[in-house]
Amino acid sequence: MRGFSYLKKALHVRSSYSRLLVVSCISSGGLMVYAENVDNSQKVVERSQSHPKKKKIVVLGTGWAGTSFLKDMDISSYDVEVVSPRNYFAFTPLLPSVTCGTVEARSVVEPVRNIIKKRNGEIQFWEAECLKIDPENHKVICRSIVENLVGENDFSLEYDHLVVAVGAQVNTFDTPGVMEHCHFLKEVEDAQKIRRTVIDCFEKAVLPGLSEEERRTDLHFVIVGGGPTGVEFAAELHDFIHEDLVQLYPSVKDLVKITVIQSGDHILNTFDERISCFAESKFQRDGIEVLTGSRVVSVSEHSVNMKVKSTGEYVIVPHGMVVWSTGVGTRPFVRDFMEQIGQGKRWILATDEWLRVKGCPDVYAIGDCATVDQRKIMEDILTIFEAADTDHSGTLTIEEFQDVLEDIIIRYPQVELYLKSKHLFEVTELFKDSEGNEREEVDIEGFKSALSHVDSQMKSLPATAQVAAQQGSYLASCFNRWEKCNTNPEGPRVFGSAGRHAFLPFTYRHLGQFAPLGGSKAAAELPGDWVSMGRSTQWLWYSVYASKQVSWRTRILVVWDWTRRYIFGRDSSRI
Repeated sequence: MRGFSYLKKALHVRSSYSRLLVVSCISSGGLMVYAENVDNSQKVVERSQSHPKKKKIVVLGTGWAGTSFLKDMDISSYDVEVVSPRNYFAFTPLLPSVTCGTVEARSVVEPVRNIIKKRNGEIQFWEAECLKIDPENHKVICRSIVENLVGENDFSLEYDHLVVAVGAQVNTFDTPGVMEHCHFLKEVEDAQKIRRTVIDCFEKAVLPGLSEEERRTDLHFVIVGGGPTGVEFAAELHDFIHEDLVQLYPSVKDLVKITVIQSGDHILNTFDERISCFAESKFQRDGIEVLTGSRVVSVSEHSVNMKVKSTGEYVIVPHGMVVWSTGVGTRPFVRDFMEQIGQGKRWILATDEWLRVKGCPDVYAIGDCATVDQRKIMEDILTIFEAADTDHSGTLTIEEFQDVLEDIIIRYPQVELYLKSKHLFEVTELFKDSEGNEREEVDIEGFKSALSHVDSQMKSLPATAQVAAQQGSYLASCFNRWEKCNTNPEGPRVFGSAGRHAFLPFTYRHLGQFAPLGGSKAAAELPGDWVSMGRSTQWLWYSVYASKQVSWRTRILVVWDWTRRYIFGRDSSRI
């Protein structure tokens, strides 16, 4: 009681200090200053200015693009929320290895909550799927993927900036029967399902009472699509069968068949021609049938109907399992978003060179769900000429053109690609006339003629993990330097108006690509027009893919899986 009386007395004597203390503790967002004179006459209340509210960034997706963005993002200046139906990141280039047990599924996934741990802030993660983007009200409508528990499933999130990184879905090209009878290889669940189906095909084929024709059908594995994923899966499946399964199912070892159907003239047609030829000859030696120039027109439960382009003939191919590995499509809610912003006639969401969605400047799109719509130089040819013509003479000298050349190459990267393709080492060679004579200056028509073929070098970026990861890192860098670059722009000049762009546009740097071909052999296309093929390339593939894992946990697990497979073989259990 004495202590209480003493405290009460102290509060009464020093009322101004005590009330200042209490109010400052319970108030939030600012400091309340309260003063009271001795005779309790006049009271003055003042509130300091609150700290500016952080901008809110909502990220949709935890694939290569979204995860790369989150890892490089400095969230001290932003509130970041992530929405994805998958609470993990999957190292998708190793999914073909998961289908055959070379690598286990949990070895290639990392929980999102492990990735988003930060010292200087907190990222909120919501396991849900996005149903709709409302750009007018800056909201996204989401739904929980867990439906059997109490509580509301639907919710909405407001945003200041939205990053769409949801990837793409399988494109069936409206081919009848594909959705019902084909396997896909986009998600970890797809790889696990394929693994179980392969074992089912062998278990069914060895049952008594089946004819040889029925056994051959059950053991015929068809892969539609001769791109990197389809080819790598065919190679993994061949190794799995001939290194492990034929020892467990010796009675049917001569009945197994693998067929790759490719609509183009060659498999791996995005690679160097030398790699395509090497892969085709390697598959021929391994007994993998490659049917090029063939298009699948329908798929049924036990057969594939395809059309041979050269003859127009329709061929029925019996199968035990079909893996559809060709084409990517836009997800439904992204398609709805495109309709809202005037991109309904496009096949994929379009962004500018800074990865901003066209027609919606507060929304960014990265990864497989979008494409960068590079602006053509011929669309701005007049404004470029006027900006370079500093003396307003109506003609452009070489010196005037060189003054703006650096900005042109940054803003229109196809210019540099065109110079390289034509083996032009000096930009002044563009100024030569049709007879090859040098000109000291050109008028607007001559300038148009000099650059008229530059836009032919424009190419869409491939839908690969490498592109998505670089886009995520680039966008995070832009947000991290937002205030600095808006104050001191670092980008190229804005032709047609004053000033410069705040940021440098996104530039993709190709670091090479691999194609594992089975039998401890691989092919690689490396920067500088280098091509490598054989066993040494397989070891290079091992080292690169191990180093690219997102954590030491997955890195160790993947290396252990490769070691385990070498010592004990692959596991054929159906689990």
